[in-house]
Amino acid sequence: MNKVINLAIVDDEALILEGIALLFSNVSHINVVQEAKSGLEFLDAIAEILDENFPDIALIDIQMKPMDGFDLVEALRANYPELKIIILSSHYKSNIIGHMIKLGVSAFIPKNSNKKELLQAIESVHEMGVYFTKTDQEMLMHFMRSKSKGPTLNPEQELSSREIDVLKLICQENTNQEIADQLFLSKRTVESHRQRILEKVGAKNTVGLVVYAIANDIHPLP
Repeated sequence: MNKVINLAIVDDEALILEGIALLFSNVSHINVVQEAKSGLEFLDAIAEILDENFPDIALIDIQMKPMDGFDLVEALRANYPELKIIILSSHYKSNIIGHMIKLGVSAFIPKNSNKKELLQAIESVHEMGVYFTKTDQEMLMHFMRSKSKGPTLNPEQELSSREIDVLKLICQENTNQEIADQLFLSKRTVESHRQRILEKVGAKNTVGLVVYAIANDIHPLP
C-alpha cells in the first residue's frame, strides 16, 4: 500500500495510546496525526486539524470518561461522516458489536490483537470501508437473531436486480471500479447505484450495507 493513511488514536489509557503510536512509528504508510486521552479532547482537536492532516481513520476505545466511546462515535458520525471509525476495546461482545455497527463503525478490534491484525484492519477499512472477521460475523448474526424486529424492507421488492448485484459485490469488498468492470458498467453508474442502495435501506455507509445484506440473506456468512 502506497497511500499514507492518517490515523487518530483516542484512549484514556496512556500506555495504550503511546503503545499504538509507537507500534506504527516505523510503518511508512501510517501517519499518526492525533492522540487524545478523551472523547472531548478529540472533538476539540479534530475541529482545529487542517485538511491535509485530517484523520482518515480514528481508533477509539469504548470505556472512557467523561464521554464514552458510544457518545463519541455518535458525535463523530453526525459531524464528520467521512471519518472512518475502528473500535479498539476489550469489551468484545455481540450486543456491543451490533450497536456500534448500527452507529456506522467500520470495524471492531479487540485490544489483544497483534500488530499484523490491527494493520490489516486499518488497511481494509481505508480501502474498502469495512473490516469483519469471522468472529465478528458470528457475533453480528447472534445480535440480529436476538432482535424481534425484522429487516426494514423486502429487498426483492425494494431493490432492483441490478442493485442486488451491486450490493453483493460491495459485500465482497470490491471497489467501485472493480464492480464496474465485472458488471460492464461505468464507475459513475456504480456510484449512483451505491448511493440509491444506501438511501433505500437507510444505511450510513458500507458497514450498514453489509449488515443489511447479511440480515436479508443477500450476503451469506462464510
